[in-house]
Amino acid sequence: MEIKTRIEKAKNGDQIAFTFLLDHYWNEVYGFMLKRTENETDAEDITIETFAKAFDKISNYNPEFQFNTWLIAIAKNVHIDLLRKKKSSLFVEMTEAEDYQAYNIADSTPSAEDELITEQNLSQLLLYIKELKPHYQEVIQLRYFQELTYQEISDKIQEPLSNVKIKLLRAKKLLAEIIKDHR
Repeated sequence: MEIKTRIEKAKNGDQIAFTFLLDHYWNEVYGFMLKRTENETDAEDITIETFAKAFDKISNYNPEFQFNTWLIAIAKNVHIDLLRKKKSSLFVEMTEAEDYQAYNIADSTPSAEDELITEQNLSQLLLYIKELKPHYQEVIQLRYFQELTYQEISDKIQEPLSNVKIKLLRAKKLLAEIIKDHR
């Protein structure tokens, strides 16, 4: 009964209900896609895209069916789209900037900025952030250190606005878990 209530609240735009549904179903959708793709990154990307699409189209959800079944159906379609996209773009031209970015591996030694932040008692937070996967680090950096809006982040990383919101939500949740585990 609680799930149906949360779905109805989500249909009315309640962010807390969206967060509840994301937290409640994340592992099920992610686990399903991990078995299917055998790739953590692809499974995570598909799961993010699934929730973004589900939340965009939640008004179309038919309560005669289980919510998790609906999510899995969306995930399967997202996966099929990803496979088609990969097949059609086997050869991708990269600009010099993209090539540099692809080979620019994050250095774990503190930069001058990190040392300044250390003096301001934020060094521990940065260490926790560095434990996140790079795409989560990026959205945290853009949102909270560069103070970009969701739309600016969407434009910068060239992903739909709904994906940015889901990634940030997931990044904050994972960061909270990391902080909790280190205490």
